[in-house]
Amino acid sequence: MKILVCNAGSTSLKFKFYEMPECTVLAQCQMERVGSDHDAIFRYENCLSGQTDAFEKADIPDYENGIRLFLRYLTGEEYGVISSVTEIDRVGFKAALSKGHSGIFELDQEVLQGMEDWLCLAPLHNRAYLTAIRVMRDFLPDALFIGCFETAFHRDIPLERRLYGVPFEWYERYGLMRIGYHGASHGYIADVLNARGRGYKAISCHLGGSGSVCAIDDGKSVDSSFGMSLESGLIHASRVGDMDAGLPYFLREQGLSDAEILEGMQKNGGLLGISGVSSDLRYVLEAAEAGNERARLAVGAFITGIVHYIGAFAMDLGGLDYLVFTAGIGEHSAYIRSRVCEKLGLLHVKIDEEKNLRNETDISAADSAVRVLVIPTDEELGIARRTYEYCRG
Repeated sequence: MKILVCNAGSTSLKFKFYEMPECTVLAQCQMERVGSDHDAIFRYENCLSGQTDAFEKADIPDYENGIRLFLRYLTGEEYGVISSVTEIDRVGFKAALSKGHSGIFELDQEVLQGMEDWLCLAPLHNRAYLTAIRVMRDFLPDALFIGCFETAFHRDIPLERRLYGVPFEWYERYGLMRIGYHGASHGYIADVLNARGRGYKAISCHLGGSGSVCAIDDGKSVDSSFGMSLESGLIHASRVGDMDAGLPYFLREQGLSDAEILEGMQKNGGLLGISGVSSDLRYVLEAAEAGNERARLAVGAFITGIVHYIGAFAMDLGGLDYLVFTAGIGEHSAYIRSRVCEKLGLLHVKIDEEKNLRNETDISAADSAVRVLVIPTDEELGIARRTYEYCRG
């Protein structure tokens, strides 16, 4: 079965094309700055022949043009791996969430309506996917479209860990509860750990522009730092993370409009909001090292949140076998890994700093009670597997 995986961002498109169940990557493509004239970036690779093509300053004004360009490469004589788009059996999407649908679903009208209904919880993410799905249906009318929702891996979290302290009727009527995200990434980490053996307790730290911590008990998610919306959990690049529920009311009293409050929480918060330097942790770390006090505070707040959730989840799990760092920051920032682990002495977590600096897979010290791992996430492979496994009812 040939499966195309699509990861759509507000200004980006990523594709990986698989032969399943072998998990062979046939081709991959990445586009950045979609929606721009003369400024987009395009990269394509035929993974069978190794042929690549890349260019900058391209015109990719919208998803339709970007998808058409990718499919032209995928089926073209020079770089293609198939002769026709009719060879694409299924398309898997790394979608955010849909009201009433927490799992893996065929993207029929009911599921798409659920995405529309909860657009307010993930406006940038859901809007991007709704657009990409509708455009791709025109290009691939015969393919089966599957939504691998970011909430899917967390659907087995016990209800008592999901509920907020609000009237229970709000949960029953509106679905108000903690639902969790980054399921494709944490689910992939569980796949990797499952291959090492079962019966384990693990904490997965997906640290990137958006971050979350997930408690995994023998392959299943049992808790997540995310709440119901993406403005929750850890401090993110430019999103607020956990915040006192009363603060929006307080800020209104200070004269801020709802639009200003939302912009501060969603676009000007997080690392950017505290540091005033950047939403990119690399630049924040550079500024902190140069003596910028606000940058130092931002880094400290980010680390504190990670440690807070690791500690709470370790107690809830009743032990810890693996601590995993993944995603852009988790995979590449030895400094953040070191600072987090040095605060986990009560859990007997110890790392080998030389292995940590080399970004080795296992950075545990010889006498660490917990195996500390750096595992590059592969969300697309996880989505390809779930898309392949999906069976129509």
